[in-house]
Amino acid sequence: MSFLTLTHLQKSFGPTKVVHDFNMAIDKGEFVSFLGPSGCGKTTVLRMIAGFETPTGGEITINGKDQTSLKPNQRNIGMVFQAYALFPNMNVFDNVAFGLKVAGKPKSEIEARVKEMLKLIHLEHLADRYPYQMSGGQQQRVALARALAPAPQVLLLDEPLSALDAKIRVSLREEIRQIQRQLGITTVFVTHDQEEALSISDRIVVMNGGKADQIGTPAEIYNRPTTRFVANFVGTLNVIEAKVVDPAASTVEVGGKLLGVYGSLAGREKGSTIPLAFRPEAGSLLPGVSDTSALNGTVISSHFLGSVVRTKVDIGGSMISYDTFNDPSAAAPVAGQQVSLALTPESLMVLAD
Repeated sequence: MSFLTLTHLQKSFGPTKVVHDFNMAIDKGEFVSFLGPSGCGKTTVLRMIAGFETPTGGEITINGKDQTSLKPNQRNIGMVFQAYALFPNMNVFDNVAFGLKVAGKPKSEIEARVKEMLKLIHLEHLADRYPYQMSGGQQQRVALARALAPAPQVLLLDEPLSALDAKIRVSLREEIRQIQRQLGITTVFVTHDQEEALSISDRIVVMNGGKADQIGTPAEIYNRPTTRFVANFVGTLNVIEAKVVDPAASTVEVGGKLLGVYGSLAGREKGSTIPLAFRPEAGSLLPGVSDTSALNGTVISSHFLGSVVRTKVDIGGSMISYDTFNDPSAAAPVAGQQVSLALTPESLMVLAD
């Protein structure tokens, strides 16, 4: 059953509409990421859930109760910001205890809850430290503990890792996900980082121009993007031109080779040209020219990237990238080498605009 529901949500600032008819149902305990470039409306949706922005239209319900007109402090929501937003004049203990004190909780209950939260984030030994005495990762852990201390019904995170260095980001996002699972709290996470979203989410909302272009699991978003924007924004994409041979049988022609594609070609005219998309890791790169359905091409360059070898191949004038795991016993392709790329119908996608 849906726990957090956004129905026909809209937001305009003057004549500019930044969120268009946004609809989503989030289950209790689900971890959902809003992913998209700057200005796509993801943070505005988050701020409307929190109550910091008033929707121009639509409704927000949590556990069946309408929240749309409630003030932020009436919604029982925890919020973690990008810039930590800790109180500089308070130590770690008092920062985490702040929401509980405002709620008028007994001193004994506050002490027990703060100790529980500090144990959860593994910072019990820093209870007396002030924010300026801690690293960015430690400060963000404290901000998370402060948001969770009052036991909110929903946790909102607004790009909480973007100010941290790469290694800390990876370890902290895994820690956030572990804590979220442990507590079973419904969570909405805003990010522009596709790797973050793919690695920790139950579902991802890819936003574009104030709308949800696609909502799905990380595997669905990456392997089966439904629009060109989603396919290009999430991961790397190769695109080649293909001629429709038989719409009913979902077959196309590329460089004189007949290929099957994933999905329907209904509505596409026979003989029309369409863009065909596939990921760099799709298929198999074989030495030499092929007489089968594999696409023939010429290696332009090959780059050793550690665990991955990335090869650029010219196929009929289209430059494509092919990635394979490093194999110490295999020689990397060299510039000028003739190769063929074998692709399965499941790896070839026809994208909607």
